[in-house]
Amino acid sequence: MNILLNPYLHFDGNCEEAMNFYKSVLGGELTLSKFGDIPENGEDPAKIMHSELKTDSFSVMASDGGKQPMNSKSFSLSLNGEDGETLRKYFDGLADGGKVTMPVAKQPWGAEFGMLQDKFGVDWMVNITSVKK
Repeated sequence: MNILLNPYLHFDGNCEEAMNFYKSVLGGELTLSKFGDIPENGEDPAKIMHSELKTDSFSVMASDGGKQPMNSKSFSLSLNGEDGETLRKYFDGLADGGKVTMPVAKQPWGAEFGMLQDKFGVDWMVNITSVKK
């Protein structure tokens, strides 16, 4: 049995912009469904009801729905792996317009690690477990 845990982000009206940004940085296939696709639902038809960004190794889902705006202080998204070049590219792309809180650097546990908050307020961690040159 294959079970996946996928982050589901809730935005307050800028989900489409955020997901297109993540696609530009992380690649993958993005699907967007708007509230306007469902007749008479009472929501702003321009807002995103559901979206999913699928890459070869992970997916991120998001919407403008939900009663509470996202509070990234209670979680971080973590990208982990051995492909240092790709992970550094992700880190730099996600940091564009955001704030690096800890630059990617060698850590006592042997990996390279860094943290940032992107321009949408989402906290990210990048952990490079074995540097491929």
